[in-house]
Amino acid sequence: MALNKKIKKFIVLIIVILCLAIASPFSYSQDVSKPQKISESSVVLSGEPLFEIKAKIGSFSPEDRAKAVSQRLEAFAEDASLPIDILKLENQSDETVVLAGDKTILALVDADAKAANKNRQELTAEYLKKIKISIQEYRESRSTKSLLFSGLYAFLLTILLLIIFKVLSQILSRTLQRIDAAKGTRIPSLRIQNIEFLPATQITDILTRALKFLRLILFLGLFYLYVLLVLSLLPWTKQVGASLSSYLLKSVGGVFQAFFAYLPNLFVIALVVVLTYYILKLVQFIFTGIGRGTFSLPGFYSEWAKPTNKLVTFLIIAFAAIVAFPYLPGAKSPAFQGVSVFLGLLLSLGSSAAVANVVAGVILIYTRAFEVGDRVKVGDAIGDIVEKTLLVTRIRTIKNVVITIPNASVLSAQIINYSSAAQDPDTPPLILHTTITLGYDLPWRKVHEALINAARATAHILTEPAPFVLQTSLDDFYVSYEINAYTDNPKIMAKIYSELHQNIQDKCNEVGIEILSPHYRAMRDGNQNTIPESYLPEDYIAPGFRISSLGHFGKPPDLKPKSNGQELSES
Repeated sequence: MALNKKIKKFIVLIIVILCLAIASPFSYSQDVSKPQKISESSVVLSGEPLFEIKAKIGSFSPEDRAKAVSQRLEAFAEDASLPIDILKLENQSDETVVLAGDKTILALVDADAKAANKNRQELTAEYLKKIKISIQEYRESRSTKSLLFSGLYAFLLTILLLIIFKVLSQILSRTLQRIDAAKGTRIPSLRIQNIEFLPATQITDILTRALKFLRLILFLGLFYLYVLLVLSLLPWTKQVGASLSSYLLKSVGGVFQAFFAYLPNLFVIALVVVLTYYILKLVQFIFTGIGRGTFSLPGFYSEWAKPTNKLVTFLIIAFAAIVAFPYLPGAKSPAFQGVSVFLGLLLSLGSSAAVANVVAGVILIYTRAFEVGDRVKVGDAIGDIVEKTLLVTRIRTIKNVVITIPNASVLSAQIINYSSAAQDPDTPPLILHTTITLGYDLPWRKVHEALINAARATAHILTEPAPFVLQTSLDDFYVSYEINAYTDNPKIMAKIYSELHQNIQDKCNEVGIEILSPHYRAMRDGNQNTIPESYLPEDYIAPGFRISSLGHFGKPPDLKPKSNGQELSES
């Protein structure tokens, strides 16, 4: 509290000093008002108009006369050796003149008096009084004493400006620290029931930025005021300062005038923005509730909530922009309309592929083909979905290669989702399958048992439903056996397949099954019969090869065997 009182007292002291500094230099001048409008026929001294000459004398126009009088006055005012009292009025028959010794400073004729609706002598006396006052101010403002005081005041104003800047910076810094400390306590989140519209962090950030912006505006305003004051202290820059002040007032006035004229349109835009904001909040509340399962809509899946929210938000913002567009500043100007046409043409020519991908992305969302994290196969690419946007879909393969596929290509390709079965409790789990080929000489029941045991020995293979074997084909030389096993972990399919193949080899070796695909040629005699042993007679002996001679030319060979197939006869 003591610190706050000291700061307040210090600020009051600064304001008092500033007022004194501003008021003191102008005590030497009686007229520091805003610059008057100077016409070409005005008599001017040090940038200040004194009076206006409206009559013409001979070939001299009012402008020429005013220019000549201004030059004579400036020359007289610059010569400090000439006292002001030597300026005298002299009446002549056709004119009244103001003399400085024997030099004419100003001459007025009856036409001048008539234009001013005054007597010629009275008008000349009035002008002479203004001339004397103006010359007195001119010389005083350029005196050594006045210039020293002006320099001193400029120095004090500079020091004062720096002090004000420092004090304001300290006050702002402490204010920002207090705002940050009050976040979440004195500055709560903006809530309506259970809906949080603005968290405390965002409110604090808005206040911080607003204060910093206010500081910038305040510093710029103080610096501009400082420049005006310093310029007004010197006679050579006094008129420049007055011009800057007039320019500032005109600019600010023009801004306020344009602002008040634009208020009806601004009200419409503000109304559109406010309505759009609360409609978006309502839409977000609805779809957030659907996504979290707080409430549901018949036939609307929870995974649709987030993309539908984005789509509806985009449509609402686009509609609001269309409504507010005619009320924007300069919306009816040719330049604004030209830019609008150019952007529309650019979008129409360059966004055909993008529009196709966006449409495909929307279709993929509502067909529920896959979700982020699913193991899928799209075309030749197999991997996990890592990102799904309206334009592209990204897949990470088992080799950690990220493949980016345009949604139009995804939609036109065949999509295989290996994870969908694991996500739906009413759907049987994913079946992994692999095929081996074995000869007809192996009992198929023995093969089935070995393959099922291999599947059961594999990690991440479910015991229920149980694995099973299908004989997919009976080829010329071998049988194709397909082992089918259920799993609920499709993301490690490659590892499961590898372990399954290892176990198939182990289980087949354990029961004496050699994994190969036999092929036979036409030379059949002497080979073991391929019928399983359980179907052969007990005294079956595999025959040997029988080679028969063709005998002599023209005489057929004796093909009768001389033994039980163990010896080969030749006649």
